[in-house]
Amino acid sequence: MSGASATGERSTGVVEPPAPRRSRPWLRLAVVAAAVAFLALLGYGLVSEAPERTIEQSLARGEAVAAPGFDLPVLQAPRDAPPRLQSVVGEAAADGSVSLAELRGTPVVINFWASWCEPCRAEAKALEGSWRSARDRGVLLAGLNMQDLTDDARAFMREYDTTYLNVRDESNGVALDWGVTGLPETFFVSADGEVVAHVIGAVSAEQLDAGVGAAEQGRPLGSLEGGDRRSVR
Repeated sequence: MSGASATGERSTGVVEPPAPRRSRPWLRLAVVAAAVAFLALLGYGLVSEAPERTIEQSLARGEAVAAPGFDLPVLQAPRDAPPRLQSVVGEAAADGSVSLAELRGTPVVINFWASWCEPCRAEAKALEGSWRSARDRGVLLAGLNMQDLTDDARAFMREYDTTYLNVRDESNGVALDWGVTGLPETFFVSADGEVVAHVIGAVSAEQLDAGVGAAEQGRPLGSLEGGDRRSVR
C-alpha cells in the first residue's frame, strides 16, 4: 500500500536528521599535544644546530668570557718552541690529543682554518710570523683545522712552513661552541682561560699583535673585523 510502512503506519514523508556526532575532546587534546611536541622538537633542533653567540655578545660589552673547552687530536706538534711551551704541549699531548684546559696558565691564540679556504692562505704568513715572535714570551699559537681532509691539511702546513701546534676537529662541534660561522676566525685566550679578543675573517699582523697583547695582559679587546672569509660548509 502506498505511503504505508511495513508495520502499517503511514509515513509522514519527513526525513529525520542524523543524530548529532558525539564530541570527542580527547581527540582535540591529542592533536594540540602533538603540535606542541613538534614545535618543541623543531625549536630544540634549531637551537642545538645554531652557533653559540655568548663570546660575541660578551666581547661587544667589553667583557672577557670563559673560553669553551675542547679536547682534540694533535695534527702537528709545535716545532722550535721554547722549552716551557714544549713542555706544556708535550705533557698535554702525551695521549695524542690536547685539551684547552691542559693549556691553562698559558696565553693561547686559536685560529680556525681549512686548506680549501683561500683567506686562510692569505693569513698564513702573518700567523707564522706572530708565532715566531710571541713564542719566546710564552704565548702559544694553536691552529684548529676543521671540515678538511687530513692529507690536505698537512699539505697546507708543509706549503706554508707552519711550525705551531695544530689540532683537528672532524666535526663542527667546537666551531658551534665558539660561535664560528666562517673561516678563518681567530680567538685570543688569556692565561686565565678567558676569551679577550676575536678577529672575524683573515687576520692581519697588526691585529695579531693587538690580540696577543690583550691575551698576555688579560685585557678585553673586543671583536675586530678581519679580511675575507668563507662560510663553513
